[in-house]
Amino acid sequence: MKMTKFLDNLLDRASNDVKTIVLPEGEDERILAAAHYIAERKAAKLIILGEVEEIKSYFAKNSWSLDGIEIFKPEESPMLEELTNLLYELRKEKGLSLDDAKKLALNYNYFGTLMVKAGYADGLVSGANHSTADTVRPALQIIKSTHKDRSVSSSLILVANDKPYLMADCAIIINPTEKELADMAVATGQTALKFGLDPKVAMLSYSTYGSGSGGMVDKVRNATALAKEMLKSDEFKHLPIELDGELQADAALDEVVAKKKAPESKVAGQANVLIFPCLEVGNISYKLLQRLCGCEAYGPIMQGMNAPVNDLSRGALVEDIVGMIAITAIQATK
Repeated sequence: MKMTKFLDNLLDRASNDVKTIVLPEGEDERILAAAHYIAERKAAKLIILGEVEEIKSYFAKNSWSLDGIEIFKPEESPMLEELTNLLYELRKEKGLSLDDAKKLALNYNYFGTLMVKAGYADGLVSGANHSTADTVRPALQIIKSTHKDRSVSSSLILVANDKPYLMADCAIIINPTEKELADMAVATGQTALKFGLDPKVAMLSYSTYGSGSGGMVDKVRNATALAKEMLKSDEFKHLPIELDGELQADAALDEVVAKKKAPESKVAGQANVLIFPCLEVGNISYKLLQRLCGCEAYGPIMQGMNAPVNDLSRGALVEDIVGMIAITAIQATK
């Protein structure tokens, strides 16, 4: 496994306040290898869902310890009845029958998410073998959003030349409204604070301060104004988040360009939180940077939930999974 300075730092931070993270995809050898590494570093306690004897055999074959790791097969778990009843109570008003709750609770992503809701785990990481929707849907139904009037979004951490950046949204909201874009920007600034960054949030566009025009520019400009108003509110005014837009990517990241295009901005040329106008731009951008430039990418990281439930790319490497487990553990700290 490739260890980087940023990943090593994540593991150290997670080990300072050990949380319990559930991994519903115990059939995947990448998940098992990541679990072994996390347990060795004591960065989290882990619950793996899957075939108990097969997982134990895999660990034994590799001479890996199971210290700090529990293994459950949901179908055989003593928690199944409790978690089924919990799911039924949470969803019966939405028309879920008890029989359907029994079936749904056997879905490993649902079972793991219910463990988080019931307090048996502090967070969940899935997605190595499932779509984002398969991971996110149970979280939205069971964990739910922190604020009903704000959108749930996602960010990811991209590391370039040992410098971390937060990018949003690359996975959840396809074409955000102005309000959703503002919510996302503030939430991603908060996520940056959680990971020790001094947030400089750039609302990205193909225009800088009116150099271009069009509906997408107007959306970013209006979202910027909404986000700035949010940051003035009692809830957020104490947070050291700087936010500006609309900014082109070069103006956001390059100090020389920033002096020409946005000389008065406190964000231009220094941005470390990048908010994209739509998912298409964000998803393509981070995957290009990851594959062509070798940047580390950790995410998607869910934002605005009552507990951390995070997604993986189905192409995730072991080190990506290790990073996401550590990130989820850090998110779970108060």
